[in-house]
Amino acid sequence: MASSKAAAFPLSRRQILQGGAALGLSTAALGLQPTWANPWGQSTGYPKGVEEGPEVALAIRRESLPIDGRATRPISINGTSPGPLIRLKEGQDAVLKVTNLLEEPTSIHWHGLILPAAMDGVPGISFAGIEPGETFTYRFPVRQNGTYWYHSHSGLQEQLGHAGPLIIDAAEREPFRYDREHVLLLTDWTFEDPARVFRHLKIGEGYYNFQERTIADFLADVRADGFADTARRRAMWARMRMSSRDIADVTGSTYTYLLNGHAPGENWTALFNPGERVRLRVINGSAMSYFDVRIPGLKMTVVAADGQPVQPVPVDEFRIGVAETYDVLVAPEADTAYTLFAEAMDRSGYARGTLAPREGMTAAIPEPRRIADRGMEAMGAHGGMDHSSMGDMDHSTMAGMDDSNMPGMDHSDMRGMDDATMGDMEPSAMAGMDHSTMGGMGEASSSGEGEGAMLPAGAAQPGSQYDQAGIGIDPDERRVLVYRDLKAFTPWPDRRPPGRELELHLTGNMERYMWSFDGKKFSEVSGPIHFRKDERLRLILVNDTMMEHPIHLHGMWMELENGAGELIPRKHTLNVKPGERVSALITADAEGSWAFHCHLLYHMDAGMFRVVKVS
Repeated sequence: MASSKAAAFPLSRRQILQGGAALGLSTAALGLQPTWANPWGQSTGYPKGVEEGPEVALAIRRESLPIDGRATRPISINGTSPGPLIRLKEGQDAVLKVTNLLEEPTSIHWHGLILPAAMDGVPGISFAGIEPGETFTYRFPVRQNGTYWYHSHSGLQEQLGHAGPLIIDAAEREPFRYDREHVLLLTDWTFEDPARVFRHLKIGEGYYNFQERTIADFLADVRADGFADTARRRAMWARMRMSSRDIADVTGSTYTYLLNGHAPGENWTALFNPGERVRLRVINGSAMSYFDVRIPGLKMTVVAADGQPVQPVPVDEFRIGVAETYDVLVAPEADTAYTLFAEAMDRSGYARGTLAPREGMTAAIPEPRRIADRGMEAMGAHGGMDHSSMGDMDHSTMAGMDDSNMPGMDHSDMRGMDDATMGDMEPSAMAGMDHSTMGGMGEASSSGEGEGAMLPAGAAQPGSQYDQAGIGIDPDERRVLVYRDLKAFTPWPDRRPPGRELELHLTGNMERYMWSFDGKKFSEVSGPIHFRKDERLRLILVNDTMMEHPIHLHGMWMELENGAGELIPRKHTLNVKPGERVSALITADAEGSWAFHCHLLYHMDAGMFRVVKVS
């Protein structure tokens, strides 16, 4: 999109060729042929049904449905869980009538869509929510195209299956050709009550981690690194009362990982004819799970990220954070089956399907990889931080924070927002602190003075890890997508440098399971973060925790400053790794109040949530 009020594409054939030439890609590699293939009307592979726009009626209820062969009662949308594929078209006015047949309020947020604030679907922020028995009509102009999704923003309903894919067809031809498409919606399902899961996390953040280190792991490290270094590292982790295997808060010990609502053993199948070019729209609609996606034996070409076209990137694997979407092209030539394999980042399980010429075919399932250990590089986001003083950190205490949290909270109750900043702290002051209060927190903004000291627009932040795929990935094993690879097809029209910078720290106490921005839970702040209408600003996110956080801004795009200069990619969700410092440019052209939060559901519910007000 050119801005949040104009489309970024269609792109001309000349622009596509110029973008491909910059990467050394041929016309054939870009999928350009003498004529454009028209995917509209082609069968879309998604087993839960399709609701075509521009007018769609949705009914939300709890009902008995089987998941992984067991009877359970998820939240359904038009009789399915996850919900049906909603298909809209760019340039139309969408009318989505949502009827709540639950016994509690509900909502739908249209994730990644640029629309009026009152239609965004966050109770207490942009509208009142949908009461039991009521019908709410969402009306908004469709000003973009690509792969998106929708989900509840009420309590913990998303964990109960209240989610589904949303595809917007382009008004003009897209910058790549394909013959067939399939939607791959990844989710994580638990047969436990989500409120019970949340209570377990509050009792102990390692409650679901059954992959802790063993004597065998210790001996393997001794053989590799020697006894002294191994013992020193283990003692350090013990003093901090933390585990180097805190990779995921909720794991396969309670989760069944689903592909389009199907468990791995059910072998959901996506069909193709040999020689076809197939578009796979991959959506991570899970509550808490990162996935590493690959198709053994097939190269994938990434052509879109978060619904926005990017210059083609051939890869063997990509990590998809919670709420992200990636579109990839594959071109299977052989009359054989391929495994669609989405392995959980903590290696506690996987979602799986099959890409095949015929139903009933299967392919080998890759051996699960061994869980990785966090390294000390995840300890701090500040370059040059002295970790020697961290051994005495007490993770059981956190100044100014209490244990009052709101399991299953609805954001209609969200009050008390504040932009108050924390005083600068010296590393020497870290003794007795938990990593949620690491130094230098607070909003750093400028109104133009000292602007020359800012990084050039599009340059990567010092402390970023855009060339790293993340924990548990061996870049020498296969070609893995990293954020550094992402380049927009053409520059975005707003080329202004940022007028000010806003820095926020991602903070949390894993032992007590409290998550926050700048050391304050949402319940502790008293006002929104303010953006000035139409200003150009730089948002800097510093991850002071040892967990990955997918940060989502509603209503506006974040242009990830990954070093691509004028071709920085536009995203709605940014994965921020432990110890990482990232930045994005924002054009604040969306008036109103907008949610801004970590998209790990239980992190958001535990307090990693703010409101951005554009006025």
